[in-house]
Amino acid sequence: MYFGGDYNPDQWPEDVWREDVALMRAAGVNLATVGVFSWSRLEPSEGVYDFGWLDRVMDLLHDNGVQVNLATPTASPPPWFTLAHPDAMPVRADGVRLVHGSRDTYCVNAPAYRAASRRVVTALAERYGAHPATVMWHVHNEYGTVCHCDHCAAAFRAWLRDRHKSLDALNEAWTAAFWSQRYSSWEQVLPPRATQWRANPAHLLDYRRFCSDALLGHYREQRDIVAAHGPQPVTTNYVMAGWTPLDHWRWSAEVDLVAIDHYTDEPGDGGLAQIAFASDLALSWARGKPWLLMEQGVGVMYTQERMLALEPGEHVRRGLEYAARGAAGVLHFQWRASRGGAEQWYQGMVPHAGADSRVFREVMELGRRLAALPPARPARPEVAILWDDEAGWALQNPGLPATGLDFWASAQRAHRVLWSHGVAAGFAHPAHDLSGYRAVLVPSLYLMSDESAAGLAAYVEGGGTLVVSYFSGVADPDTRVRLGGYPGALRDLLGVRVEEFRPLAGPVTLSDGTTGDLWSEVVHLAGATATVTYADGGPAITRRRAGAGTAWYLSTGLNASGYAKVLARAGVIRRAE
Repeated sequence: MYFGGDYNPDQWPEDVWREDVALMRAAGVNLATVGVFSWSRLEPSEGVYDFGWLDRVMDLLHDNGVQVNLATPTASPPPWFTLAHPDAMPVRADGVRLVHGSRDTYCVNAPAYRAASRRVVTALAERYGAHPATVMWHVHNEYGTVCHCDHCAAAFRAWLRDRHKSLDALNEAWTAAFWSQRYSSWEQVLPPRATQWRANPAHLLDYRRFCSDALLGHYREQRDIVAAHGPQPVTTNYVMAGWTPLDHWRWSAEVDLVAIDHYTDEPGDGGLAQIAFASDLALSWARGKPWLLMEQGVGVMYTQERMLALEPGEHVRRGLEYAARGAAGVLHFQWRASRGGAEQWYQGMVPHAGADSRVFREVMELGRRLAALPPARPARPEVAILWDDEAGWALQNPGLPATGLDFWASAQRAHRVLWSHGVAAGFAHPAHDLSGYRAVLVPSLYLMSDESAAGLAAYVEGGGTLVVSYFSGVADPDTRVRLGGYPGALRDLLGVRVEEFRPLAGPVTLSDGTTGDLWSEVVHLAGATATVTYADGGPAITRRRAGAGTAWYLSTGLNASGYAKVLARAGVIRRAE
């Protein structure tokens, strides 16, 4: 079990380093992530390297029994790079080009940035690939920077040619006849930059797909360099948030170890539910193999409004929860809280108060408890929640029938009900084989391919239980609405035809006493049976037998208790509290 966190010795004088390793031994730290944001120290000017300080850090950690997860520093190019290569700085959708002064100031498609990344990573790999402290490589950090510059425009056009093959196919997929957007040459296609009003939703979605692939290309480039210099596993850290343009199923096939950064923002049991959700996602992306918690907060949580201190003992409990759910390591951001900089108020394993503090004592307790644990064997998931990043991105497009349509929130709500009722849950892509699950939940899966819809029908006919939430299957993978009535691809399977959507301004009471919120629909039965109705008698929740299985449809938003009632009726959970 790995235990430790991000270590930034270049922020501190060397006399602090020896205190650090003594405290690491006391806490049971056995893995330190080193060098994540050290590019300006490692390469103070272009082509000139300073490895002396890192040599001493690597040797010091190794001599004290601490292994190193060595990071490539490419997430934060140094100031000299900005001045030498201004065209490699990211450009926002509104055309503003950013400069250094923060982190993630790069365009992943800029030739100068890619070349500089290869140079510094090669230098690191050649020097430390065989170092006895190096047991893992941490490529980049929290991939997610999106750019709209001319380098991206050229790369995007090449990506589109590969995906769509022809301009006619692109124009069809993007419904380019609308608002006279039909393209007659590839050079006319640009990234989705700021425009007069709403952008084309298919254009926006393809750009998210392109960004995922472009960032993945950068990761692969670095992975292959370090892999050529040593046998260590190679990974990167996913941010657990809906804004990231990463297709996690595709990325997880390219890393040796799935790793996540997870920062909770709820106290008590709410925080444990968030941990269960993130852990089960990571375990699913890893296809049941151990995964790594690369970062978490220490002793505090951060919301948009304020910083919240955890209750005494809660940090230990949370660390054990990650471990019980398959984490191969419990790491933190960061080892020692910074004195200055943009994240100086993010708590460290060694806080500003120092080792004589409740936080550090709890860190030592967590290290002791983790060291005594046998490897976890998480329960095999009984129920799958469908997860598709592309469908989630599409729900972030403008112009949808209602605000508040949020794929992450819908998936979290479904998972939390299963978690609170003790049901082992996992996640699956709509194209995966679902036959091993006794039930499958579909959380507002806006986009759906014909193949995925056919797979769900086969699953139900084979004896599975399917529970589909509103606004699922209504559009194809190019965001084009499926005609003839909603929910489009799933209409026949569910046995309903939705004539129109009626987003709600407030809650409504349903016939079973539960409440619907955010959304409602005019539903016509076409083979299904209404189990719950709206006040006007119209179907709200329906059930249809298909083959040996059952398909349920929820045409309105339900709170946790209402959703639990449906799952209890469907036999997914034993009973609703």
